[in-house]
Amino acid sequence: MGALEKMLQASNSLATCVDRIRADFPILNLKIGDKSLVYLDNAASSQMPQFVIDRLVRYQTTQHANIHRAVHHLSEVATHEYEVARRKLQHFINAREDKEVIFTSGTTDAINLVMHGYGRKFIQKGDEIILTHLEHHSNIVPWQMLAQEKEAIIRVVPINDSGELLVDEYEKLFNANTRFVGLTHVSNALGTINPIKEMIAFAHQRGVPVLIDGAQAAAHLTVDVQALDCDFYVFSAHKLCGPTGIGILYGKAHQLEAMQPYKGGGDMISSVSFEKTTYNTIPYKFEAGTPPIAAAIGFGAAIDYLSNIGLDAIAQYEHELLTYATERLSIIPGVTIIGNSASKVAVISFTMDGIHPHDVGTLLNEEGVAIRTGHHCAQPVMQRFNIPATSRASFSFYNTKDEVDALIEGIQIVKKVFLS
Repeated sequence: MGALEKMLQASNSLATCVDRIRADFPILNLKIGDKSLVYLDNAASSQMPQFVIDRLVRYQTTQHANIHRAVHHLSEVATHEYEVARRKLQHFINAREDKEVIFTSGTTDAINLVMHGYGRKFIQKGDEIILTHLEHHSNIVPWQMLAQEKEAIIRVVPINDSGELLVDEYEKLFNANTRFVGLTHVSNALGTINPIKEMIAFAHQRGVPVLIDGAQAAAHLTVDVQALDCDFYVFSAHKLCGPTGIGILYGKAHQLEAMQPYKGGGDMISSVSFEKTTYNTIPYKFEAGTPPIAAAIGFGAAIDYLSNIGLDAIAQYEHELLTYATERLSIIPGVTIIGNSASKVAVISFTMDGIHPHDVGTLLNEEGVAIRTGHHCAQPVMQRFNIPATSRASFSFYNTKDEVDALIEGIQIVKKVFLS
């Protein structure tokens, strides 16, 4: 047991260990001009601890080789470490088998894999696909492409003024033509946690498979795909303290086996001739070519790091930050929080009267505070609230209440510059 794990066990609270945790992230020592970096853009991408950086360096300097196709030492080591990373992801989400974990280039790639592999094979003219008003563009555009190709129909679950799905309306959308559901676990724009377990169960009672976009959930909530009973679950490493360019598709084995490959090439085949190609077994059927080996191993290291802290402890601490930040923001005149679901992760989208979000972000940057501004690849959400964009502060377990205070002070400076 490492020093951090001992501290967490002794204190039973992540809040008392946050300074020790922050020491694991070298980028948090960065200065923006003469200001200390306050990084509040974790919904876009989290930062990487030294533990993961060191694991990437160790692979590149002592283990690097291509995998699966050679018998020399380095290839055998690299293959072993790559498959160990797959098993770490299997255990992280409680998949039944490691072959149900497909490495992809990220959440977007994973959704596209399902669209091509499942959707293009099974969705037909007149079939209906249910999405929600909270989806990221990555879980909208691929299904629109499919619907256009197949002459299928997309139905959309509406949301209320708090940014919560209207589950009664969701249930009304089902009919004899419903063939697929795509559903975000957590809204990237608003932080809303959706009641996906109940929604999955409702779809399954009608024989409809469900894909869950877990890009915003996996870093903040314990994910158990067997308990959820989802058919597919997708997320990316770079939101879980890991590298960019790597993510996973979890799929139930029977669903993956029924799907057609998304990409053709090396390693996804069993045999090839000019007359016929026989595909490899899962997961390799969907991992054509040389995969991002270093990134996958780094992903496994990030899972180790987060697991040592504990997702329950992370969720509890981040909820404390969310509560504190919400209380402080709510009392600032002219600031409106968009999305006030009773069930949220630590994401706050807000607007400021008379000030464009891009101006907010620009001035906050001068104070060293990094937030995200824009539509957050969720334009239907912006349209629902009749706004062009929001400013979004998103928190991680290495953030502090002092950093929330820095955000609030920065917002007051923004008001002074534009409104005084």
